[in-house]
Amino acid sequence: MAPSTNALPQGRDDSAPFGRMLTAMVTPMAADGTIDYDGAARLAAYLVDEQRNDGLVVSGTTGESPTTSDEEDERLLRTVLEAVGDRATIVAGVGTNHTEHTLKLARQAERAGAHGLLVVTPYYNKPPQEGLARHFSTVADATGLPVMLYDIPGRTGTPIAAETLLRLADHPRIIAVKEAKGDLFGASRVMAETDLVFYSGDDALNLPWLSVGAAGFVSVVGHVVGADLREMIDAFLGGDTRRATEIHRRLLPVVTALMTRTQGVIATKAALSLLGLPGGTVRPPLVDATPEFTAALREDLVAGGVKIVEGP
Repeated sequence: MAPSTNALPQGRDDSAPFGRMLTAMVTPMAADGTIDYDGAARLAAYLVDEQRNDGLVVSGTTGESPTTSDEEDERLLRTVLEAVGDRATIVAGVGTNHTEHTLKLARQAERAGAHGLLVVTPYYNKPPQEGLARHFSTVADATGLPVMLYDIPGRTGTPIAAETLLRLADHPRIIAVKEAKGDLFGASRVMAETDLVFYSGDDALNLPWLSVGAAGFVSVVGHVVGADLREMIDAFLGGDTRRATEIHRRLLPVVTALMTRTQGVIATKAALSLLGLPGGTVRPPLVDATPEFTAALREDLVAGGVKIVEGP
């Protein structure tokens, strides 16, 4: 497969091929559950222009991809690319637990203009490591786009073993891993022995991941504190670990609120509502945040330094 002609934004380097601060973007929806494409464009612009994201993931789990159609995924991707694709890396979530369907989504994303692919471990059917290696390699063979693997066994039921990552690192288009299983030691071994680039996929461990060599974050809390997280990255890489630690500690209430008190999409869309930003409702089987949760969320966000939009 020849390299894709989809142009990445300028300024990328091999140490952070997808950027450093990426948010796994929610999919804004109207009250009737249809996708709010205008809202998606506005949210993407806010995340890039005001929250200092240099990359976005579209149609990941936080984008409610289990409940969106292939047609919706394509239109959403094109919407975000049109809004910010000239100044941020747009990574399309295409992973499913069916290899043929994943191939279809990968090719669709490439035609739409995606800069890269996020491919999650197949879930529920729990393939063995050989099955994972074949699945990821087949998807990477299907397009010319760079691939970020997504290792999150808490959702998929199956971790990607370090030995499998060492094997997959030989593929020229498998270049990064979004790591959400907390195996800093195993990842350190992979980073030491290969050119695979790691991104923190767990906001609670963002700073520890930087300490072992991660390039940056694929974040959920980046919806509301992306600029702070980017400052943390810049401080750490600039040698100011004290400042990075201060930011990490200040953001603890935000991470707690968005990542531990209820399902992440529910919490994030409630937070966006408090900020006057597009988010809207969630699709079943998720349920919208309760007024009680939202009230507690407001307190946590304020404690973390987030400015809330006050109603009339």
